[in-house]
Amino acid sequence: MPTANDLPEVLETTEPERLATGFIFTEGPLWHPGGYWYFVDLRRNQLLRLAPGKESELVRTTIGGNGTTFDLQGRLIVCEGDDRRLTRMGPDGKVESLVDNYRGGRFNRPNDVICHSNGCLYFTDPDKRRSYQEREIPGPAGEDNLWDGARVYRLAPDGGLSVLTNCEYPNGLALSPDERTMYVANTRSSQYIHAIRLDVAGQMVGRSIFADLNEGTEPGIPDGLKVDSLGRVYCTGPGGIWVMAPDGRRIGVIRWPEQAVNFAFGGPDLRTLFCCAHTSVYTLRVKVPGNPHPWYKQRGQ
Repeated sequence: MPTANDLPEVLETTEPERLATGFIFTEGPLWHPGGYWYFVDLRRNQLLRLAPGKESELVRTTIGGNGTTFDLQGRLIVCEGDDRRLTRMGPDGKVESLVDNYRGGRFNRPNDVICHSNGCLYFTDPDKRRSYQEREIPGPAGEDNLWDGARVYRLAPDGGLSVLTNCEYPNGLALSPDERTMYVANTRSSQYIHAIRLDVAGQMVGRSIFADLNEGTEPGIPDGLKVDSLGRVYCTGPGGIWVMAPDGRRIGVIRWPEQAVNFAFGGPDLRTLFCCAHTSVYTLRVKVPGNPHPWYKQRGQ
């Protein structure tokens, strides 16, 4: 796959720098303001930490750890898909189960999670990687339904859990800078990005298709999804990480030596793009910082 990049609107550096390699399937990247990255080696069930210029180190084992975020207190939230739950880890390293079921039915395979400035956590739970016989989420009127279990959930600070919306195969999530639009990557058969309109409380008031990524023959699918401080949408797709204007117009594709799976903005200025690409993790510098996590804002980043 070609790696030279020519995106003057987006990139400050054009050649990816490999920070670490030797993994099986990297995922779940997240910048900690303390000066390091979290990410997972999904196939090995490892949550890792990587500080610039140092070797990666094991934080703990997971059970299918995937998407990560912080809550407003800076506690690490991890989607542990094989264990069908979200976990929370505090500064002392203690891990607890945050949520593992909806109306008594265990989740399918929680995939990605983000935090709203009001403290709500949103997470995706696709169903197609769980056999039909194993699905437990109740459908309409208590009946199981093949489509009903693929959802985006909203977990309120008081523990209340509700369905934000159903999706075909919901994967990566991101919020616009004003938090009035949530972007949802739809993976598998139809590859596109949903734009879900939210009210001030973070409840859905409408939805549309933001962008269609069914294009080309290069490897890559809608998976990792982020937004920068100008509201531009970044999403993995065929050939690398697609960059789109707030109106859905494609600006270009950021290419990497391996297939991009997920990524995050980080560094003290949030202008380092950290990419999880199967066996390795890479960085590039961008001109516009990422949209900061609400916890970063509380810390003054």
